[in-house]
Amino acid sequence: MPLTLDDRGVQSWQVRKIAVIGPGIVGMPMAALLAHSRICEGSDTPARVVVVQRDSPTSGWKVDAINAGKSPIGGVEPDLDRVVAESVAAGLLSATRDYAGLRDADVILVCVQTDKAGIAPDYGPLFEALTHVAETLRTRPPGNVPLIVFESTLAPSSMATVIREHFAKYGLIEGRDILLGNSPNRVMPGRLVERVAASDKLVAGLHPATPQLIKKLYARIVTRGTLYPTNSMTAEVVKTLENAYRDVRIAFAAEVARDCDARNIDFYKVRDQVNTRLAQADAASADPNAVPSGGLLVPTVGVGGHCLPKDGILLWWRRLESKGDTSRSLILEARRINDASPAETVRLAERVLGPVDGRSVALLGTAYRFNSEDTRNSPTLSLGKLLLARGCRVRLHDPYVKGDDQNLRKFGLTEHFTRDIKEAVKDAEWLVMCTAHRDYVSGRDAMLDAAPKARGVVDGCNVYHAADITKRGLVYTGIGRGHRAPTPAEIDSVTGAFRAVERGLANEVQEVVDFLNDRYASDKFNRVQFADVQKLAGTCVTGCAIVDPGPVAAIPAGLGSGSVLLRRAVGSTGQVAAAAV
Repeated sequence: MPLTLDDRGVQSWQVRKIAVIGPGIVGMPMAALLAHSRICEGSDTPARVVVVQRDSPTSGWKVDAINAGKSPIGGVEPDLDRVVAESVAAGLLSATRDYAGLRDADVILVCVQTDKAGIAPDYGPLFEALTHVAETLRTRPPGNVPLIVFESTLAPSSMATVIREHFAKYGLIEGRDILLGNSPNRVMPGRLVERVAASDKLVAGLHPATPQLIKKLYARIVTRGTLYPTNSMTAEVVKTLENAYRDVRIAFAAEVARDCDARNIDFYKVRDQVNTRLAQADAASADPNAVPSGGLLVPTVGVGGHCLPKDGILLWWRRLESKGDTSRSLILEARRINDASPAETVRLAERVLGPVDGRSVALLGTAYRFNSEDTRNSPTLSLGKLLLARGCRVRLHDPYVKGDDQNLRKFGLTEHFTRDIKEAVKDAEWLVMCTAHRDYVSGRDAMLDAAPKARGVVDGCNVYHAADITKRGLVYTGIGRGHRAPTPAEIDSVTGAFRAVERGLANEVQEVVDFLNDRYASDKFNRVQFADVQKLAGTCVTGCAIVDPGPVAAIPAGLGSGSVLLRRAVGSTGQVAAAAV
């Protein structure tokens, strides 16, 4: 039998076939690496990996691409094309549109995108896939107990409630007919293979045996990272918290940068000195292609991608559902701050360049992240719509985004998009740097050479230095690019404000954990411990240091003391508002 269970857990296991549902930025590298690693578990024959992709107008083409040995993921993805091609050539990786292909699978990875709808998770596409999975598994081989692992991001309590209940409706009982586990992904566009192999990863489940099984399997591909077993709800909390806290840190950085711009202070000098004090220094102030991981992150034209705009809502889902008080939430306030960033970018530019109305503007970088084709929730799209509403002539450019990109269509911006950089800038009066693609970094001078009508550059992603622009007689402004060095007192002020915000965030997390345990932890194994959340969140490669909960002291007036997040942090523990704010 492929997998049998006794009272103590796993008795035997054989892995002959692995199914991966969804060949996106999570599923494709997982499928390719699992096939390429030639997993032999309970057999001398390497497990075959089959990718299941529904036959949709936008994604159905991926099946033929994979079967031809080509990765369907665009952008710059070192090693992924090679791994896919070699695995297909070896007969270990294939793709299908038919869910019947997972009927006899021993392991099923679910890599379907999840979203939010208002204050709740949107599991529509996920449950469409899970319905096919459940219907297919009703005819699985006798005695087969497939391991179903969710790489998808789930709102805390989802595994124990809606996921378990969905399979039960089809007679598939957790711990008897199936094992439900989750191992939320930590991939990053542009570094997919590297992040799977080298990042620490959580392996979790509802049954105590499940994390050990996932660990045994994933150890074949997570070769330079550590696998941490835990329960499902802890993994759900940690995953959503990592992105929610990153959103908070970006929002706080945006607030500090806006204060710096108002005072003509160089935010990047503030950032480096504060992060040194926090022992969280990184290279992102000097290198626009470095991933920021410090405490004080890098503000840009806005926060995009699939995860950060939704995961704070997912973390708060059950509290929101119960009509809990949100007035002190830093996580929910961060969303409002970051959503305002495109409009704040325009306001910053207009201080130096004058009114934008009617101008010709080139937005350089349509993907939300450098060296990627991913436009999901890209702030450039919001900025484009805002400028069009102001009567601007707008051209969007990106070297990686396709002309038929679905998000360009969704925003009605397809006709304004080009992949020709000369076409994008030839009539532009304003050049707005939105994404720090390596093509832009290496071609900084060429872009300016191709823009004869340019009056100024708005640097929203730290690509240029002022001297690069002003030596050409152009006007330069950038987010956080004031001229004055911060004083020691100003560094003290921002450091103190950050420490108050991080403590307020910890208090908020403790509140959420207590609520989840009270309502959804069915036994001791499935309870969430705050100390475990701290430890596991701290393994995130882009930084997620959660401090202990505790009182938040008031902060004297100074740089950053006007932060809305700071006021919420202080108020969250019943302290008085920040002094003289």
